Amino acid sequence: MKTLALFDLDNTLLSGDSDYAWGQYLIDQGVVDRQQYETQNDAFYTQYKQGSLDIHAFLAFALAPLAQHSPEQLAQWHRQFMREYIHPIMGEAAKALVRQHLDAGHLCAIITATNDFVTAPIASAFGVPHLIATLAERDGARFTGRAAGIPCFREGKIQNLHDWLARKNLSLDSLARSYFYSDSMNDLPLLEKVSHPVATNPDDRLRKEAQMRDWPILELFA
Repeated sequence: MKTLALFDLDNTLLSGDSDYAWGQYLIDQGVVDRQQYETQNDAFYTQYKQGSLDIHAFLAFALAPLAQHSPEQLAQWHRQFMREYIHPIMGEAAKALVRQHLDAGHLCAIITATNDFVTAPIASAFGVPHLIATLAERDGARFTGRAAGIPCFREGKIQNLHDWLARKNLSLDSLARSYFYSDSMNDLPLLEKVSHPVATNPDDRLRKEAQMRDWPILELFA
C-alpha cells in the first residue's frame, strides 16, 4: 500500500508566500500600477491570514495580469521571479523534508491554492513530481484571466485531491498512510482528512488547534 505525502507550499515549504510575491514582482517590474495593485494585494493577503478570503474575488484579481501578456513574456518574467524571489526562500530544512519522503518512495505532491502558472516551476525546483493547484484557465497557449475548475482552497483542496487520487485509481482510504504538512488554519479541512497531519511553521490559530489535538508541530524556518 502506498504512502502519500502532501505539502502545502506558501509559508510551509517556502518561507514566504509565492502568490503574494508574484504580485510584488509585477509591481517591482512596473507591469502593474504600484499603488493600486499593492493596496489590493496587501488586503487580500491580510484576509487570507485572517481566514476571511473570498477566493473567487482574489483569483479574479490575481489572474487578470496573466491574460494581458504573451506566454513568452510571462515565462521570461517567471524565470527572473524564480531567481530573485523564490530560490532565496527555499530553505534547506524544507528541501530535506521533501527528500526524506521521496527517498522513502512515497507518492509526493504539493497541494496549494496558488495557481499552477506560479507554482509549477516551484514544485519542479523542490523535486516534487506532482502538483495539485488552482488551475489558471487557458485558451490555447494564452491565459484567459480566469480560474478553471474548483479553486484548490479550503474544502476545494479535498475535492481536488480526491479527483487527483481517483485518476490514479487511489483514494485516501486505500493508502497505508497520508501526511499533510501545512502552516495555515485555512487547511484544517484537509488536515482533518489525512492520517498524519503535521502543523508546519503554523500560524497562531493552527498552532493552538494542533496543540489541542496533539498533532505534531514542525518548525522548518527556526
